[in-house]
Amino acid sequence: MAAIVSGKAMASVAGLATIMVLTQISMVAIMTMTPVHMRDHHHGLSEVGLVIGIHIAAMFLPSLITGILVDRVGRTQMAIAAGITLLLAGVAGAFAPSDSLGWLILSLALLGLGWNFGLISGTALVVDGTVPANRARTQGSIDVLIALAGAGGGVMSGVVMAAAGYSTLALAGGVLSLLFIPVLFWARRGR
Repeated sequence: MAAIVSGKAMASVAGLATIMVLTQISMVAIMTMTPVHMRDHHHGLSEVGLVIGIHIAAMFLPSLITGILVDRVGRTQMAIAAGITLLLAGVAGAFAPSDSLGWLILSLALLGLGWNFGLISGTALVVDGTVPANRARTQGSIDVLIALAGAGGGVMSGVVMAAAGYSTLALAGGVLSLLFIPVLFWARRGR
């Protein structure tokens, strides 16, 4: 027997999905243009590989600990931590000296960690906001939105970087991630 889900509950889940969508846009936009920015400032391919490798490690290695933190600290708190971490990543990228490998590593490591926090806490919030009868369909729909958001973030990152530069792109990505904090509270209140 399928559970009936109210419009209010679906609006809440849509709001919670926004966390993951904005996390994806922010991460992909900054990550996509970092190698271009680095090459423009004469960083070698091995340095680009190091920065992206650390970024990818920061995206996935903390997952086991993040899951525990989401359960113990709380989903909302970890979603807020995601927004703050992504903001710090954007600020570090925006104000990093273009020749500083250390600042770029810090920026992309924070970017990966913020993405990890956002996706895991967002997924837990969506699971909490659904029932087994609609959970798989809801999560599948959200996964499609996340993929489209990533593609859109990648495309738009090139446009923003060409028009305004890497610093503006990184800062915009960080600020964008903060938008989901008020959305989070709106969605949580709607439940």
